[in-house]
Amino acid sequence: MVQIIGREVGPTGFGLMGFTWRPNPCSQEQAFEAMREAIKQGKVFWNGGEFYGTPEYNTLTLLTRYFEKYPEDADKVVLSIKGGMRLEDLSADGSPEGTRRSVDSCLRQLKGKKLDIFEFARRDQNVDMKVTFDTIQKEYIDTGKVGGISLSEVRAETIHEAVKVAKIVACEVELSLFATDVLYNGVAEACKQYNIPLVAYSPIGRGFLTGEFKRPEDIPEDNHMKHMPRFQPGGNFENNIKLVHQVEELAKKKGCSPAQLAIGWLRGLNGRPGMPTIIPIPGATTAERVRENAKVVELTSEEMDAIDKILEGFKPLGRRYNDFVPIET
Repeated sequence: MVQIIGREVGPTGFGLMGFTWRPNPCSQEQAFEAMREAIKQGKVFWNGGEFYGTPEYNTLTLLTRYFEKYPEDADKVVLSIKGGMRLEDLSADGSPEGTRRSVDSCLRQLKGKKLDIFEFARRDQNVDMKVTFDTIQKEYIDTGKVGGISLSEVRAETIHEAVKVAKIVACEVELSLFATDVLYNGVAEACKQYNIPLVAYSPIGRGFLTGEFKRPEDIPEDNHMKHMPRFQPGGNFENNIKLVHQVEELAKKKGCSPAQLAIGWLRGLNGRPGMPTIIPIPGATTAERVRENAKVVELTSEEMDAIDKILEGFKPLGRRYNDFVPIET
């Protein structure tokens, strides 16, 4: 069974970003229904962010309202929250003062629910990691306010440095059929070396691998994809949609949805030589989509090999993020 900080979390987690970090969030009632369904489906590793939304409505305020309505669920989930960023410009701040501000803000908004994992959304290149991690270790982990430290969007060298100064309980990076970089740049290898679970965000390519978006104009204005290089018309979208078509064909043969196939592929990487424990965290804003993403689709070795062959012949065009967004920190 998959474990994080000594607690069983199941093979698939739950990304919370889509509930609050968009101009027109879904209703709170709809969010609650999806969150309850996630627990029902065993998706109890929940991943969100201090900055996912506005000060008035973000991951933490949504969670607090949810736990106030369903207090019996508070101890059922393992909560990992990204922070360590200046809210005014979303730049990394690993200073002791910045770390305290972020962690204290998370704890204050959670109103008593323990913060199981605090996740630094990006590495602050201007602050020694030991200084950052010592602050959270001594003032929050040792005092029982936080359960552990996670990394996010890092390169392999950062993992090798981080484990020398702190116990790292998870590492979140983008990984999907559409973004396989971490399998070859040393990140997955480092996670395996130190027995760190790799948390795979955007496991269905930000929704692209569902096959829902056939043309660039199909992407809603309030979707982050609308402004990302990989989904722009004029070459990138037209090239990248080819992978979606191949995933759709494989899913049809398998008798599952393209999203289920994409998540099944990630689960199938577990146990391969050199691979760490991988936990996909698909997001969903409806209970129906939560159920779809939770269905376990086991891929045979032949099916995994077929996907490998497709990926060998496919090269995505366009950066994962715009130039101003730091990646692989």
